[in-house]
Amino acid sequence: MEKASVDHPTSAACALRMRAIDDTLDILSGKWKLAIIARLCNHPMRYSALLRDVTGISGKVLSRELQDLEANGLIVRHVTTSKPLTVTYSISDTGRSLSSLTNSLADWGMAHRARIMQTGS
Repeated sequence: MEKASVDHPTSAACALRMRAIDDTLDILSGKWKLAIIARLCNHPMRYSALLRDVTGISGKVLSRELQDLEANGLIVRHVTTSKPLTVTYSISDTGRSLSSLTNSLADWGMAHRARIMQTGS
């Protein structure tokens, strides 16, 4: 059995972490899921608002992504039976646990954009 040092985890521990990363990437894969999650972390939104706000996504793709996110427990679909029928999407507690990830991505993206603008490359 391998012994882990403080700086170097065992290969078994690394394999478990890599599997966890693979699982996470599988759930969040694609161009749009994190963009949808990040928007819903701010406030619930209706389908049409998401379609407007997520630049470049088609209606068909948005529908599929929302279904996937709901199936994975990251968002909640709320249907009100009033007339007209309205559907609102909000972040679930599980989805909200990704807010540190989306915040880190935003911070990195802003810093990277600033670096690129400074260097001009």
